[in-house]
Amino acid sequence: MAVGFSGGTEGGEVARPYGGGGRITAFVALSCVTAATGGAIFGYDIGTAGGVSSMDPFLRSFFPDVYRRMKAGARVSNYCKFDSQLLTLFTSSLYITGLLTAVLLASWVTARQGRRPSMIFGGVAYVAGAAVSGGAVNVFMAILGRALLGVGLGFANQAVPLYLSEMAPARYRGAFSNGFQFSLCIGALFATVVNFGAEKITAGWGWRLSLALAGVPAMLLTVGAIFLPETPNSLVQLGKDHKYVKALLQKIRGTEEVGQEMEDIVATNAMAKGENGLRLILTKHRYRPQLGMAILIPSFTQLTGINAIGFYAPVLLRTIGMGESASLFSTIVLVIISSASTFISMLAVDRFGRRTLLLVGGAQMLVSEVLIGAIMAAKLGDEGGLSRAYAVVLIVLIGVYATGFGWSWGPLSWLVPSEIFPLEIRSAGQSITVASGFVFTIFIAQYFLAMLCQMKAWIFFFFAGWIVVMTVFVYLLLPETKGLPIEQIDKVWGQHWFWKRVIGTDIGTSNRL
Repeated sequence: MAVGFSGGTEGGEVARPYGGGGRITAFVALSCVTAATGGAIFGYDIGTAGGVSSMDPFLRSFFPDVYRRMKAGARVSNYCKFDSQLLTLFTSSLYITGLLTAVLLASWVTARQGRRPSMIFGGVAYVAGAAVSGGAVNVFMAILGRALLGVGLGFANQAVPLYLSEMAPARYRGAFSNGFQFSLCIGALFATVVNFGAEKITAGWGWRLSLALAGVPAMLLTVGAIFLPETPNSLVQLGKDHKYVKALLQKIRGTEEVGQEMEDIVATNAMAKGENGLRLILTKHRYRPQLGMAILIPSFTQLTGINAIGFYAPVLLRTIGMGESASLFSTIVLVIISSASTFISMLAVDRFGRRTLLLVGGAQMLVSEVLIGAIMAAKLGDEGGLSRAYAVVLIVLIGVYATGFGWSWGPLSWLVPSEIFPLEIRSAGQSITVASGFVFTIFIAQYFLAMLCQMKAWIFFFFAGWIVVMTVFVYLLLPETKGLPIEQIDKVWGQHWFWKRVIGTDIGTSNRL
């Protein structure tokens, strides 16, 4: 049961699951597993970027200034060895083009053409980016390759969470949607294992293998999406025959009892017809809660510091004195821990609810991040390294932190936004969610190493402060949505102690535009 302010029963009828809610059919399971490979694309990139950026041959070829500083020993601060705006541009270029794609193109394609075409477009762009990255002969070609990867990521992050939330039965939606984050962890694990092996290739081309193999999950998504069915919600939105859509919904749910769900989808679409989703979410008071969540949840996720650790875990571990191979191996262990905790979240989210996991995970991340900062501030100066004992403690704390993120903000930052938007603003809302995440990802990717150089260990207290803010935000302002049909979730805002005052006379409905 969720803790804290979950809202009263005022302001309208409480949303209830449909009778039976459908079961997990082989059809829907296979469809969702295939779609979730979009998360593996994202995870592989996060794992690859940090690992490749710590490899000597890659740095020597494309970032010689960083390589010289890294080898300079005591003459360069531990915290500043990897400080290079060009190196961080290599990482963040993907998210810059991802942001532009999500805002300018992916939202339109997902709403007007469907979720499935967006996944196909994303997979094709990602395959092209992997090919260019693996064959790069200079730093600009390497950055171009990552820019193409960003186009693919913009489409995949827009379409896949919506696809999962619309296909899954209401009572299992949390588990299915969290599969996106779980596949992200699997992609990151695949990347770190590849990095570990590639680093040992003495000829110096191992980094090419790491970058090029990003095409593997992209091919799985592209080929798989060709054979996926479109979601019933999207088909109704595209004007397809309702009898055909109802037959598909019955196949997806594994039951003939889909009348109420079909009616909700049709009614919502009818009321939204001809409306501009982006205009609605930006101008109508009834959508203020969804707009706030679309902006703040992905932004808060980046401010936990997870992408700083995800992108640069090998770099951080080398900062505290580990060798290249040892830092990559330690990263593998951390990703395995994170994957296991995300799997736990898949099992727990529909039982304990979104709020409970976010609050518990937030407290766990806060404690571990404060301890990480305290140890680095006390024991790691500008020169030398940590003792073996403190290095081990630090790795354990990073693991505790990654576990807390893995069963809370990691998967739920995708789940919660994807399930709270009514159909009329769903694609536009997801576009804002993806764009907000990309903006803060770009900020972290581009400036983390410079912040690490200037703030040193205090950067971990900076992230810890934001964890306090976001945990309070969840406690006060996020209502529980577990088990509710996706077309009825908008009613919870009219029953919440704060949001019902914001939406005023529009309480409990999004069907009157």
